[in-house]
Amino acid sequence: MTRERLIGGRYRLAEKIGHGGMGQVWAGYDERLDRRVAVKLLRADAPGLAAGRGSQPPGSTGTAEFGDDLRKRFLRECRITAGLDHPGLVTVFDAGEDAGDLFLVMQRLPGIGLGDLIAEEGPLPVSWAVAVAAQICAALSVVHAVPVVHRDLKPSNVMVRPDGRVVLLDLGIATALDGDHTRLTLTGVPIGSPSYMAPEQALSGTVDARSDLYALGCLLHEMLTGEAPFRAPTALGVLRRQVDDPPVPLRRLRAEVPAELEALVLDLLAKAPADRPADAQRVFGRLRPLLPATGAAPPPSHGPVPDPTGPFRHPHHPVPEPARSRPAALAALDREAPPPPAAPRSSTTAPVTDLAAACGQVSDLLAAQRYAEVIDLAARLLPQARAEHGEHAPLVTTLRTIYARTLLQEGQYRAALPEYQLLAVAAVAEQGPRALPALEHRRRTAACLEQLGRVPEALAEYRALLADCTARLAEGLDTDPSRCFELRERIGLLLAGSGDPDGAWEWLLALLFDREPRLGPHHPDVVRLRRHLDQLQQHRTGRLPPLDPRTGSWWRPGG
Repeated sequence: MTRERLIGGRYRLAEKIGHGGMGQVWAGYDERLDRRVAVKLLRADAPGLAAGRGSQPPGSTGTAEFGDDLRKRFLRECRITAGLDHPGLVTVFDAGEDAGDLFLVMQRLPGIGLGDLIAEEGPLPVSWAVAVAAQICAALSVVHAVPVVHRDLKPSNVMVRPDGRVVLLDLGIATALDGDHTRLTLTGVPIGSPSYMAPEQALSGTVDARSDLYALGCLLHEMLTGEAPFRAPTALGVLRRQVDDPPVPLRRLRAEVPAELEALVLDLLAKAPADRPADAQRVFGRLRPLLPATGAAPPPSHGPVPDPTGPFRHPHHPVPEPARSRPAALAALDREAPPPPAAPRSSTTAPVTDLAAACGQVSDLLAAQRYAEVIDLAARLLPQARAEHGEHAPLVTTLRTIYARTLLQEGQYRAALPEYQLLAVAAVAEQGPRALPALEHRRRTAACLEQLGRVPEALAEYRALLADCTARLAEGLDTDPSRCFELRERIGLLLAGSGDPDGAWEWLLALLFDREPRLGPHHPDVVRLRRHLDQLQQHRTGRLPPLDPRTGSWWRPGG
């Protein structure tokens, strides 16, 4: 486990998820708001920045002034980029300095980096490449309007979300083009990646919006061929080719690329900025005829690989619900077969060496109410715990229970449901359907179904629970009927919500007649039941029993 560090008094770093010459990017948690964030750290004395000190202007007073200047420029540009608002841009939450590190706190997004997508899929389908480029253009048009230039547009700075939306990353070191703002660039230290760096950026460090469009041309070439347009054994060799060599037309490398797309990429890769398209909106206009047509059918559920054409095929469609099938592990338990093997781990996440200590850390995080971290760590540990100890091991049950309860508490009902189903099936198999642990897991399963709007399934689960709880009372295993009363109330409310006010009214009225003699007319539970019945009265006429004016309770003939 990585030693944790707290940045700015509230952002706890968890694991490093990226790095470069300008700094590191960490996955972290905002302790104040209990949410996931990404934190970029930039050191004023980092080697990539320190190299620029030899090129300071005459009269510079040295390192201290250099650091102060960098700090001011960094924070100024963070303020500029924090004002940008577009779904294709990462939201900036905070920026500051901590123990010599400049830090930028950003939205932490799910998805896959464009570089990883190209590495896994090889050359992308033409429609995918066009869709990614078009979405990048939409984001760049907002950035360039400030005006700001990204300067480091490359595959690792492009994220494709599970629904296919494309997001630009790492605007924290972008250059402000307005003359009132000083660039972060240090003399003699070009910032960017050689494989995507425009000739003017490589030669002099001078950039404008068309430099980003050149990088976009490099991205399009790589998406369509699987390789960057200019390759060489060294970074200096790549920069020389960027400046001197013409790009190879795409159709020589991939015949099915449309001629108009090949022409666009060649224009984007023009050596002189003046020969490139004027702005991102014009590039989008040339991509538009190549985009997929909008479909009337709803989008399919997200697959393992995000489809960047989805936002164009199904604009503004709701996110589709996943298939409502029982988990594979749950089906295996039903068959009394061994559970399936754990899903393969991400190559970026190493197995935990001391599983017991890591599970103890889950309990510590729970006690500290760091719920987002509880969910992430438990989800990481569960497959390893199952693989090492088996599905029915006490450690696995405890870990899954903490995970499920935290998901339920945080309102993540869709994720909590299969965990509670697994817990319920295991408890039923071990102790029987009427054992208290089984009843509790089944009740929480029904609550998840209810919250997800799956009313028929929730009703069926609640009715089955009521039958088993009633049987426990009859067998003398329970002496308190409160659990049955709670289930009866949930069933009545679900009947009302499912369009059966008459059935709900009769069900809740019978419950009232059972509860009021036990609790009295002024008990909160009785008052709540009366309120439910009052709300249902508008759906009925003259069916409520008269109210006894002496007691304020419902009067029952002969009662």
